[in-house]
Amino acid sequence: MGGAVGLGAVLAACGDSDSKDSGSTGSKSADAGPWSFKDDRGLTAEAKSAPKNIVAFTGVAAALHDYGIEVKGVFGPTKTKDGKADVQAGGLDIGKVEILGNVWGEFNVEKYAALGPDLLVTAMWEKDALWYVPDASKDKILKLAPSVALWAAQTTIPKAIQRHEDLAASLGADVKAKTVTDAKARFEKAAARLRAAAKSKPNIKVMVGSASQDLFYVSLAKTSADTLYFQELGVKFVEPKVNAAGFFEELSWENVGKYDADIIMMDNRSSALQPEALTSRPTWAQLPAVKAGQVVPRTTEPIYSYDKCAPILEDLAKAIESAKKTA
Repeated sequence: MGGAVGLGAVLAACGDSDSKDSGSTGSKSADAGPWSFKDDRGLTAEAKSAPKNIVAFTGVAAALHDYGIEVKGVFGPTKTKDGKADVQAGGLDIGKVEILGNVWGEFNVEKYAALGPDLLVTAMWEKDALWYVPDASKDKILKLAPSVALWAAQTTIPKAIQRHEDLAASLGADVKAKTVTDAKARFEKAAARLRAAAKSKPNIKVMVGSASQDLFYVSLAKTSADTLYFQELGVKFVEPKVNAAGFFEELSWENVGKYDADIIMMDNRSSALQPEALTSRPTWAQLPAVKAGQVVPRTTEPIYSYDKCAPILEDLAKAIESAKKTA
């Protein structure tokens, strides 16, 4: 998995498309004495009171922020080369958090210890694998504080949002706040719009892509929380012949036209080449979807709050509503 990220590949979910129920959602009151939360590994994190010194993977920290829970430190893509907030930072004020690592394999254990952490939170793409927590220093890191891992795969967007909301609630968030309920209403409206768009354009086929210098990756929709959910809403996807790992098919740039697609969703992460960097590649320029101007960003690692996921559904619905059949 780490190697895939290093290549700027699509990181799709790992395993089948069945969601995992995780049981208890933990304490609902942050002030009610002992705190506990059962995570998606099936492990229960415990503390004498609700954790305050929280360190989290950037995208998870961004989701917690949307529920009013702030973290002290983050790890994962947070700051771009020009010093701006990475797409995965969402609404975080990146100047107010300690950045322990900004790229794969980077995690400053000394800085982490100095924060006096009482909770570590991250995503999980493979069972028991903590996202962006390096294997080399994992044991040291996990000795310093309880940890929580939440599925970013083998689930769907609504279920993933619910789990992040459960965690936020256990940490003291008001999940009935108007900002939250308004965002949820917008999300539900967007989901209905996407379902209607997919139903009205049943012949429109979408390809999920990610670009690196040497390869183009086509993801299998059912292996990621976002695209699995879009599939459930009726969106039709290209189905690549995935490699042994099961996430995506690797194509040379000469073979990038292997699949017919009317819309191409391109990985928006900073680790992947963006469409504007591909204009000089003739095989890319000749793709029907590219010629038709039907290339849209894909939020490959969504921030699991209603606020951040509603626009993702709206944008895809708009793309399908206005798409023309090209292949």
